Amino acid sequence: MNDHLISIIVPAYNEEKSIGILFDRLECLRDVYDFEILVVDDGSTDSTCRIIEDFIQKKPYLKIHLLRHKANKGKTAALITGIQNSKGDIVIIQDADLEYDPKEIPAVIAPIESGVADVVYGSRFLVRRASRVLYFRHYLANKLITFMSNLFTDMNFTDVETCYKAFRGDLIRNLKFSSSRFGFEIEVTAKISKLKCRVYEVPISYYGRTYEEGKKIGWRDGFSALYYILRYNLFD
Repeated sequence: MNDHLISIIVPAYNEEKSIGILFDRLECLRDVYDFEILVVDDGSTDSTCRIIEDFIQKKPYLKIHLLRHKANKGKTAALITGIQNSKGDIVIIQDADLEYDPKEIPAVIAPIESGVADVVYGSRFLVRRASRVLYFRHYLANKLITFMSNLFTDMNFTDVETCYKAFRGDLIRNLKFSSSRFGFEIEVTAKISKLKCRVYEVPISYYGRTYEEGKKIGWRDGFSALYYILRYNLFD
């Protein structure tokens, strides 16, 4: 068993089809890590919250903590709630939609565990095992956003919009965030660059889903990301 406590932050909005499967997959990490799961129900209108409560009753050993927003506030707000309530030596973000497989969490947090990194991003564009082929426009948008972010931070990321981001717990809990929706990805990247953190990327697989399957990010979020790049790198 690893000595570090891992806080897994799970923002969830209307994820009744996947949240139970996610908990089952996270359970497989019990033999390796001491971890807590902070799942933030962001105003879901389906059965997401009931399913989470059922798992808390059935599997108390998983240390699932349910945090609730009465109304939908967006991913950044959900992450802020989860981070503020975390206690782990390492904090990692895990989306509830199964686009990212929890079996890759050990590889993502390994550089922090070994003491060489303060922050680790899981990249979908480094050498990987599997990646679902989907929207070319999303690929181009991600490349543009990553390029623009790198231009201002002078960092050589390949994937700033990735879900899998891991941090030293004391570091991420001391940062303040003010963006909305999916702005966290750009805002946290700008802030860790200014703090001169030791940052690593590791390759991960990606099991993307379509809009028909519940994907939520849209073209407006791409324009917001460009705005946040300017805001948090030049004026914040």
